[in-house]
This record gives sequence, structure tokens and C-alpha cells, in this order.
Amino acid sequence: MNVLLAGATGTLGTVLIRHLLAAGHAVHGMTRSDKGVRRLAEAGAVPVVADVMDREALLTALDGLRVDAVVHQATAISGLPLFHRALYATDALRDRGTAHLIEAAGMVGARRFVTQSFFLGYGYRDHGEEPVTEDRPFAEPGQGAFDPHMRSMRANEEQVFGTPGIDGISLRYGMFYGPEATTRKLMDMTRKRILPVPNPAGTISLIHIEDAASATVAALERGTPGRPYNIADAHPVRFDKYVKALAAAAGGPVPPSMPGWLLRATPYMFALMVGTRIRLSTERAKRELGWAPVYPSYHEGLANVVSGG
Repeated sequence: MNVLLAGATGTLGTVLIRHLLAAGHAVHGMTRSDKGVRRLAEAGAVPVVADVMDREALLTALDGLRVDAVVHQATAISGLPLFHRALYATDALRDRGTAHLIEAAGMVGARRFVTQSFFLGYGYRDHGEEPVTEDRPFAEPGQGAFDPHMRSMRANEEQVFGTPGIDGISLRYGMFYGPEATTRKLMDMTRKRILPVPNPAGTISLIHIEDAASATVAALERGTPGRPYNIADAHPVRFDKYVKALAAAAGGPVPPSMPGWLLRATPYMFALMVGTRIRLSTERAKRELGWAPVYPSYHEGLANVVSGG
């Protein structure tokens, strides 16, 4: 397929280009900068200079282009968010940005549309011990300060699934990690003992960026239109254990423990590290996409980071 990739120079987009090309697809990668143009060309993609949030400029930049599929991986997240305001730009990309890309998909002749979603669309709360499947209600309102994030994730999927002429697929990724800047920054924070071990701790589902990329290619090729897919590794992890594992991978001492309630000063981090317990089921992705993670847990994945993978 000829694929238009939004977010092509981001954490996942950079890895995804390699996976798409290896699978025999051609990639037009979107970027807003001259530096991005050079990076995309060096990676083997055809650069397209466009801003997802500027509708008129986006449509102008894509005029005359013909592709088979659009993959939406555009976010504005850098590092682990501390406060809700750090997510507002990404909220806009999931809502208005998705609308612009769907309109662009119609213009360039793309019927297939794969979009990035997020596992915490199920809610920042305790989901119990049972694995959460795609049948669980997604991005429901009534979550207070989290409602803007819920609305944007809901709008993203509703547009992708509900637009006539679009075969939409949503990937509800776990928390990314791997040989990339944010993971290395977290490892450095644990080495310096400034990322605490929360007590008590929440439970999260992780996904190595290489496995997220392979799942995206599988969904592009074999995903069922109108379906969301949970994409995570096989072993959800408590956040206290994950912080300790990051420290061990960084070669540092065990970070200090901190009562979880102290993290309320950074509301988003508190919700992620303490207040949320969620275990994703990935049975649908395994069954329908024929996909399974190469890194079944953070143990193997962090070893890959340390080895320079």
C-alpha cells in the first residue's frame, strides 16, 4: 500500500516507517520542519510538509497526492505528563486533527484509516483484576478533570468509525517504552533518585515501541474496519516495580519510596502511577491480526534498551 503517515517524526512514527518499508509499503511522511524533511528522506519516506491542525494548509499540501491508507500517529506528548494541561494539544490532535485527516483521506483517495488511541481511554481508575477487553465502555464522561482527554479520545474513534467511505481501525496502545527519549529520561531520573517508587502503586499495561509498530502494520493489513484493538505486552506491571526496573536497567540504586498521596501535587502523575489499575486483554489483536509482542514483558524490553537496541 501507499501510506500517508501523520506523526512520522514522532517516537512511534520513526520506528513505524522502518516497519512499513520492510513490509513492502511506500510511505509519505508528514512533518512541519526542514529537519523533519531531512530525517524522513534519510529513512526512505517521501516527506510531505504539512500541519495536521491547519486544515487549509494540509489540504493544499496534499493536493494531487494519491494514497491507499492514512495512519494517524500525531501527538504532542513529550515525556511523562505531570499536569492535565500537558495533554491539551494532543487532545486537539485527536479531535480536530482527526477531522482534518479524515477529510484529507477522502481527498487523496484513501479508504483505510488507522488511528492511535490510548489504553487509559477506559478510565483512570481501578479496573480490578480481570483483563479489560475492547467491549468495555470507552472514554465515558463523568471523570472530572480527565473529561477533556476522554472527549478527545471518544471523538477520535467516533469519527474514524462513523465516517462513510472510511474503513476505520483504532489501536488502543499501552504506555510506550523502549530505546527512545522518554524511557531514557525516566531511567536517568531513577539514576538521580528523582523519580520515586510510589506506595501504594497503580498497575499499567506497557508496549515496546517495536511491538507497537509491528501491531500497527498488522492492523493496516489485516484489521477489521470498525474495530478497536488493545495493543500491549503480556504482563501488566505495578508502577513501583516498573520504577525499580528502570533504575536497575540504568545501573542505579533503588529509588526512594514515596507515599502515593504526595503525588497529588501532580494530578496526572498521581492518576497514572497510583490511582489507576488496568490490565489489558490483547486476545482480539492476537486472534484477528495474527500479532504477538516480541517483548512479552518489560524485563525483555528494558534489556533491549540497555543493549542499545
